[in-house]
Amino acid sequence: MNSGTARSASGDADMVKLERDLVLEVVRVTEEAAIAASRVAGKGDSDLVDQAGTDAMRRVLNELDIDGEIVIGEGERDEAPMLYIGEQVGRAGSDSWEVDIAVDPVEGTSITARLINNAVAVIAVSEKGGLLQAPDIYMDKLIVGPPAAGKVDLRWPVAANLHAVALSLDRSVEDLTVVILDRERHRELISEVRAAGARVKLIGDGDVIAALSAAVRGTNVHAVLGTGGAPEGVLAAAALKCLGGEIQGRFLPQDEVERQRCLEGGLDLDMVYGTADLAPGGSVVFSATGITDGDLLHGVKFFRDGARTHTLSTGYRSQVVRFSDSVHLFKTGARVNIQV
Repeated sequence: MNSGTARSASGDADMVKLERDLVLEVVRVTEEAAIAASRVAGKGDSDLVDQAGTDAMRRVLNELDIDGEIVIGEGERDEAPMLYIGEQVGRAGSDSWEVDIAVDPVEGTSITARLINNAVAVIAVSEKGGLLQAPDIYMDKLIVGPPAAGKVDLRWPVAANLHAVALSLDRSVEDLTVVILDRERHRELISEVRAAGARVKLIGDGDVIAALSAAVRGTNVHAVLGTGGAPEGVLAAAALKCLGGEIQGRFLPQDEVERQRCLEGGLDLDMVYGTADLAPGGSVVFSATGITDGDLLHGVKFFRDGARTHTLSTGYRSQVVRFSDSVHLFKTGARVNIQV
């Protein structure tokens, strides 16, 4: 890292400028990753999908005027040849922004390989220290949208939290839809949600896109519950911080090795981490581009000379949420007729 010369964000004006400089750049990162992953979607090969998205995302990141470090990535260096935790990306020039980066080039590799809904390419960028470096272990999560933020508690019974969400939306519990990963470990949780009167939407993958859906009105998703990956919890926190929603999470190591890893990383295993704990940055930029069609984002659509993408991007300081419907032409002089 060129830490002696790279530009760090200190002060409100610098943080606003960081967001302004990077918000459109991160959109390009997720768009290219989504296009690359979509080219091999439906072929039944999860590894091929992941490699395509990762290669494209890394290529674009290295074109940006940043001095970046991957803090949430594809795994440790020995496990992931690209976008591994600790990898340096960007041009790292004397006037580059010094940033931490969390990525999931393909959230939902298996569903992309099978061409199932709700796969996305995701990135979050903050100033240094702005994203918690969570280990790749389980996290128990409670995610709600802006109306219920500050009104729920992961330590409460499921029914109490659902009543709080319902009150925040001025509706009954019976009108709520709760997203839960379809896993055997969630059998009891699913029963509790249904016993409280709410509906359960089971998903195969996709913690982050589920969190986005809970934070944006009109998706008919009102909360996300259950255990999933801690790195995805940090990405979700970055998005929710920008969108005004809330995540609460508790690290759940499955063995002594994971427990020691948490303790060595300074994590409190008795603590419920909130949005600001997981994404403490004063400036956070987030982008997600649909790979396959979903509840919130359209998937990539190819035509003869290009592709069309659909992206949600936002920044914490700017308080602007952008939905970008973009057409990418693959060769100079190509033309396309767009029907809205």
